[in-house]
Amino acid sequence: MLSTFHALETARRAMMTQQYALHTTGHNIANANTEGYTRQRVNFTQTESYPSVGRNSPSVPGNLGTGVKAGSVQRIREEFLDVQYRNETNKVGYWQTRNQALTKMEDILNEPSEQGLSQQIDLFWTALQDLSADSEDAGARSVVRQRAVAVAETFNFLHDSLTMIQNDYQNEIEIKRLEINSLLSQLDLVNEQIRKTEPHGYVTNDLYDEQDRLLDQLSNLVNIQVQRVASVGNTNPAAEGAVTVTLIDDQGKPVQNEAGQPINLVDGTGASERAQFEIEFQPNAHFVTGFTVREGNGTGTNVLNTLPRGEMKALIEAYGYGTSPEDVTGVYPNMLKELNSMAEVFATEMNNIHSIGFTLADQNGVVHRGGDLFDLSGVGQGVGAAKAIKLDSNIQASLNNIAASSVNINSIVSGQRQVYQDLVNAPRDQQYFSNIVDFLTTSSNFTTGAPTAFAGDGTNAKRLADVKDTTLSFSNDSGTISTYYQGVIGDMAVSTQEAGRMMNSSLSLQDSVEYRRQSVSNVSLDEEMTMMIQYQHAYNAAARNITMVDEMLDRIINGMGVVGR
Repeated sequence: MLSTFHALETARRAMMTQQYALHTTGHNIANANTEGYTRQRVNFTQTESYPSVGRNSPSVPGNLGTGVKAGSVQRIREEFLDVQYRNETNKVGYWQTRNQALTKMEDILNEPSEQGLSQQIDLFWTALQDLSADSEDAGARSVVRQRAVAVAETFNFLHDSLTMIQNDYQNEIEIKRLEINSLLSQLDLVNEQIRKTEPHGYVTNDLYDEQDRLLDQLSNLVNIQVQRVASVGNTNPAAEGAVTVTLIDDQGKPVQNEAGQPINLVDGTGASERAQFEIEFQPNAHFVTGFTVREGNGTGTNVLNTLPRGEMKALIEAYGYGTSPEDVTGVYPNMLKELNSMAEVFATEMNNIHSIGFTLADQNGVVHRGGDLFDLSGVGQGVGAAKAIKLDSNIQASLNNIAASSVNINSIVSGQRQVYQDLVNAPRDQQYFSNIVDFLTTSSNFTTGAPTAFAGDGTNAKRLADVKDTTLSFSNDSGTISTYYQGVIGDMAVSTQEAGRMMNSSLSLQDSVEYRRQSVSNVSLDEEMTMMIQYQHAYNAAARNITMVDEMLDRIINGMGVVGR
């Protein structure tokens, strides 16, 4: 038989449950602007009906409801959208950082412009052509010297600026490594708290939110795969569990350690300690030699060759990586190699041609064979030609030392003139200039008393200017100075364009997924206000039900049995 106060208990349960829902709604509203907060809902559950099933249960027309209770408070979140979001975040982290690195490089090279290297070299060619037309003119010689200084200083500036940016990336890599390790430590701590709490039937929504915030940040740095691990014990069905985070490659496959097992950065079961990242730099050069994941058991795996995509990968690629200085690759090392190769080939060719020309006569009326036009003595011991190149000190000392004239063919003994012509017209090989220099330094090849060169002759200046159209061999390619540099700039522009396009595509997809994720998980004040009104009216109705039952009981207690009094 039902209790007289059954209806009061049913109404009380309703009031308590609606009050619980109102508190949760207030919590949602309070965190409407909290980053990473996931809105929560109370899962209403009917209480056990009367009578319960059993042999001795009373015979009644049917089961009578006994009210409602709050089953659990659960986050409203779609796990599939989290996976999509982190995948796109990982791409954004990589392409955004790569695009920034290439954009900085474009800003430094500043091509095409009036201040770029290409323009400085073109002005140098023009100055040499002007000199070839009037080789005695001091003004033309001065312009050639200043243009040569400008070319050398532009090479120096580009090298120093690129190196400075590259060095900044070393600090950035170290900062990001510490950030990754910190995120892994925090995730491990959150996992531990969840493992301790869930077995007692609690649903740790705030810890789940913190867990997701950390996973979002970690996915921006390295590529990860997340797997939930259910807790044991008296867990609530709404409990989500700790997470196991696995490092994966660009194809989505787990990166394996030396034992052939997937590398777990964080173990959701708590059976092993979290992993930590280590970075190894080459002490005497600017590149990364190792990116090691050291697991909880102490074993380390160098994942530099299978570097997972993310911001860290883009930083290492920008800075440069390899096993030795000869095989270093990367955005900035590659560009520095190109500049060094270009500067060395350019200066060497100019020096070779300058060495077979002749200067103006000195105070004694003697002309001298030209020396170097550019000084490359600083090349070596890790210093590239682009940094070391400078105008030769002899040219700095006197404009007369610019070897604009060629040898006076009539000063060569008659029997050797054809030999000289054959040397000049021979195919260019490694001995080409050496053979000509050897001929010019052999005194027996010249007639005594005849002028070796004329002051008004600008033939060698013309040869220097013609280098503009000469095909030269560079480290990985061949072409003229201009076409080679245009190729280098073109490759950089294409890479920058690709990085920008991929970054925009990834950002667009990330925004799209984030919009859908927020539409599920974010707090909508309109919706919360509507829900609040709904719970409020349910609460009021339950209170009115108590009033009704009270009136009914009043009639029973105070109104019954008073007939005849």
